[in-house]
Amino acid sequence: MQQGSDRVSNRGIHGWIGRVRSAIAAMPEVQPEESIVLRIAVQAMVTIGIIATDVSAETTMSVWAVPLSLFGAWWSWSQRSKRNMPVKFLLALGMIGALGIFFNNLMTSLNDTRLTLAELLIQVQVLHSFDLPRRKDLGYSMTIGLILMGVAATLSQTMAFAPLLLLFLVFTLPSLLYDYRSRLGLHSDRGRDRRTPARTRQKRLANLPWRTLTGLLVTTLAIGMTIFIFMPRLPGYQIQSFPVSADIPFQGQFDGRNIVRPSESGTDGVGETGAGGMPPEGPGEVDEENYYGFSDRINQNLRGTMEPQVVMRVRSQAPGFWRVMAFDHYTGQGWEVSDRDQTETYERSNWSYRFSLPPIYTESDQKEIIQTYTLVKDLPGIIPALDRAAYLYFPTQEVVLDKEDALRSPVILAEGLTYSVISSTRYRDRTLLGRAGTDYKDRIRDRYLDVPDALRDRLRQYTEAVLAKSENPIDSPYEQALYLAQHLKQTFVIPENPLDLPFLADGDDLVEQFLFLCENTTNPRCQSGGYPDHFSTVLTMMLRSIGVPSRLVVGFGVGEFNPFTGLYEVKNTDAYAMTEVYFPRHGWFAFDPIPGHEIIPPSPVDYQAFGVLRKLWSWVAGWLPSPLTGVLQGVFNAIGRVLAWVLQQFGQGWGGLLIGLAALTGGGFLGWLGWYGATQWRYQRRLARLSDADRLYRQILDWSAAQGLPKRPAQTPLEYLQAVRDRYPAEVATTIEQAIGLYIRWHYGGESVSVTAAAAEFEQAKQTWRKTQRRSVLDVLKTE
Repeated sequence: MQQGSDRVSNRGIHGWIGRVRSAIAAMPEVQPEESIVLRIAVQAMVTIGIIATDVSAETTMSVWAVPLSLFGAWWSWSQRSKRNMPVKFLLALGMIGALGIFFNNLMTSLNDTRLTLAELLIQVQVLHSFDLPRRKDLGYSMTIGLILMGVAATLSQTMAFAPLLLLFLVFTLPSLLYDYRSRLGLHSDRGRDRRTPARTRQKRLANLPWRTLTGLLVTTLAIGMTIFIFMPRLPGYQIQSFPVSADIPFQGQFDGRNIVRPSESGTDGVGETGAGGMPPEGPGEVDEENYYGFSDRINQNLRGTMEPQVVMRVRSQAPGFWRVMAFDHYTGQGWEVSDRDQTETYERSNWSYRFSLPPIYTESDQKEIIQTYTLVKDLPGIIPALDRAAYLYFPTQEVVLDKEDALRSPVILAEGLTYSVISSTRYRDRTLLGRAGTDYKDRIRDRYLDVPDALRDRLRQYTEAVLAKSENPIDSPYEQALYLAQHLKQTFVIPENPLDLPFLADGDDLVEQFLFLCENTTNPRCQSGGYPDHFSTVLTMMLRSIGVPSRLVVGFGVGEFNPFTGLYEVKNTDAYAMTEVYFPRHGWFAFDPIPGHEIIPPSPVDYQAFGVLRKLWSWVAGWLPSPLTGVLQGVFNAIGRVLAWVLQQFGQGWGGLLIGLAALTGGGFLGWLGWYGATQWRYQRRLARLSDADRLYRQILDWSAAQGLPKRPAQTPLEYLQAVRDRYPAEVATTIEQAIGLYIRWHYGGESVSVTAAAAEFEQAKQTWRKTQRRSVLDVLKTE
């Protein structure tokens, strides 16, 4: 009995296995994609996408991914007619492994998952390249290549991405063409059809529309560049998860009393020497790479210049002065931060990179500006930010805020570091600041009105004498700062050769030497002045001498905006010092007395949505005559003001949204009217150049096409007449037939014909047709 049961059970199992085998055998055979060119083009797209991601993210994934993907593409082609079931199981295991690696990497990069997702796509594509028998599988690879290019575009900060994007487009167009042919069952190169002679296959490839593809490529680039130029750069990050580097561990305690600097050994260093190893006092040479001002004590008795090099790239909603730190105590030949022990330490959560910093009380209007910084060169552990940071996204567990509103890091800002800042930037209202008054608190007076005793009286007398030259009395600290900054810019000079400026001797005062060097000399070539930062030092001390609280602030200028990457490329030579002036109830505002600079540094209101278009116009305007430039400039300014007003409405709530949409709709209608008028004018101009018979013939064809009966290119006039007889009433068709008959006699017979009567009859026929159409509509309405 038991043996019989076993035999029955075995027969059942074998029967089930047999049915499964039969079902598998009955499955339709996978039709492999035979187009070699399509496979090569798709593989090129994927390869370029991998390399672009590598270049933008500065990784080395392409070292292994590209060779494996190429080998997989070759293997899948050679095995395209087989089921390859063992390989499919191995690929499935590989996919599971890639998913595990993805989740592991995701836990360490929760704040910015772009690169983690790109790594997963590359791993999946490498595995997928071993199994590409069908056209739709190639479609998946094309999609992966496109996604990788999108990720690379968001990560790219240099122009190195541009040639890869162009190359990707070059391969995309033929890929789309061959993909379309494959969908229709048309193959220009069937790999299995070995009976087709090689010369025939080459002829098929040569017959491809290469000229059309080239024209399409040029047209695509032209349209893309036009959209890029005219596209407004709208301020605003659309997400609230900002780019930040991976967490940086720090061992030990950090109180922020000393600035962490890169040392020559490549490790973090803390000490009392000046920035970049420059002496903190006395004569010395400027470091060729590092700005001297990023230290607790700066020495302005240094001479020399820096070699320009990019130190960071900034993506910001608005340009500005990337503030680093400020100094309150003047030493006679430089500045230092006093009371370095008075710092506040802020810690963040383990689950977030965000530091919440204390707000500053101000009666000035504020605007939230988001910035993202990426370091290209090692910098000291002082964190640049626009104005005063409200939130900081930084990869260390703690940061320190000193009394001069500088953010200090426990580690250096190493090359490749990325962090983000949300700043509450204040609007600069000249009227409000002019009314701020002089009701300073004791802590402000004690800290920011200090002037050396030996300099105080002489400097105050000089400053008051300068202000007395104004035609109108200047009582407001804000207006005094503006007037004195302008005086320094117009009166003193920066030496053409930096080495011509003599060193300060022991006991010499920088401000005194700057202002009074040529006062008691008869040398006509004597020029008072100094280095750019010396101007800011002099302005700061002049304001202090008349009771206006001031301090010296250092940081980076805006840098050079790259319209292709959307980043501000900031160099070490963009670093300089300005004067910050305190206004009660409003806070600190900067003034720039350096010749060649604007007195008021860039602010959020200076943002221009169409900045790229403005730069293009500036270049074109240089080649046009001045009168024409003036007229066009006025027109463009008016258009720009209107567009700026419309874009501003979208940020004013629902009412502003409706107003903005209505304005865009009205503008679109006016634009359509202008375009329609221009096309009609061009149409009439084109008709005027034709002969009478040709003009009437063209008018008939255009009118009939508007009625839904266009003439196909392959139709002869006589064939078209047959379609006219079938479509229009006899009266209209007869008139058209007579006019086209005149055209045939003129065009083919070379006869001289008069079309005056035919043209009049055609106008009457159009009226008859309109009446017929109206009657038809009325009949339909009555029937309903």
